[in-house]
Amino acid sequence: MRIHVTYSGGTIGMIDSPHGLQPGADLQGWLNHVLGGTQLGEGNVSITSLDPLIDSSNATPDNWQAIIDDLWKHHDDSDAFVVLHGTDTMSYSSAALSYALTDFGKPVILTGSQLPLGMVETDATANVTGALNAALYQRAQGVTLFFGHHLFPGNRVTKTSSWAFEGFSSPATGPLARTGAPWRWYPVDRSGCGWSNPQPYKRHDVVVVDMVPGITAERLEHLITPRPEAVLLRAYGVGNVPSDEPGLVDVIQCTIADGVPVIVASQCQQAEVLLGHYETGDAIAQAGAVGTGDMTLEATYAKIVFLLSQGLRGSELASWMSKSIAGELTSQMN
Repeated sequence: MRIHVTYSGGTIGMIDSPHGLQPGADLQGWLNHVLGGTQLGEGNVSITSLDPLIDSSNATPDNWQAIIDDLWKHHDDSDAFVVLHGTDTMSYSSAALSYALTDFGKPVILTGSQLPLGMVETDATANVTGALNAALYQRAQGVTLFFGHHLFPGNRVTKTSSWAFEGFSSPATGPLARTGAPWRWYPVDRSGCGWSNPQPYKRHDVVVVDMVPGITAERLEHLITPRPEAVLLRAYGVGNVPSDEPGLVDVIQCTIADGVPVIVASQCQQAEVLLGHYETGDAIAQAGAVGTGDMTLEATYAKIVFLLSQGLRGSELASWMSKSIAGELTSQMN
């Protein structure tokens, strides 16, 4: 099997500098050493280092597209792909890749590490070899993320810890697999309608607002004025907002009337947004807001940017939030 590695940056390949950790490790030499004498030695793994290598906190949709372009560039030469990425925004990138690569036809596995590869206690070796092993199993279809001995659906995962070696989880579905002798695989519904020939990712003006006790209509209005292209509202529980706050629902209603979709997610990691289940959620549902079902924040945000990049706006974009493109929603939500 031929595997191509796209190295985008992140902690895994960082070294010390006077200003803190920055990219600079010899990743190719390290990878050759790790794989020497294994079934993936002797030229079965190629690698591309993107330019520039970045800390993933600096990632933008332009960086998502740079990864996608490199994957397509090597599509015909490899059987599977591994993307080395920083952990801070890896779950955003894995979700973004899942929407753009439904026609790719080959597995793409993202991974990274909490500690640089040059440290004796690093988790880099376990994560990279785990991602490569997932490719060898040939069951990791679509875009997935490997971390801390678990393989997750790429658009169902969220970062849960800045320090733990098991730093990611999949709140709605659980993992696809966990390492062992042999690996254990679990059934996860990853069905979706796909998206043929997607347009490239571009930056778009999406405002993300958290509901907090005491937020006023005036503050919300100022946060979304001038109007963005979309609003992602992180509400309480199953999609509840302080509906008794004077004018707050009116702000949401006016925003939607101005042609801006208002998408409602939950602040809970494990949730199913059901607008209308409570009166406090029904108020914004009546105003035209739409819920995110059981999507993660990362999958929701990346989906909004993907749809905007395809030219969708307003109610047309909002209608797609309940349709699974790449398995980001549980089927009963569709």
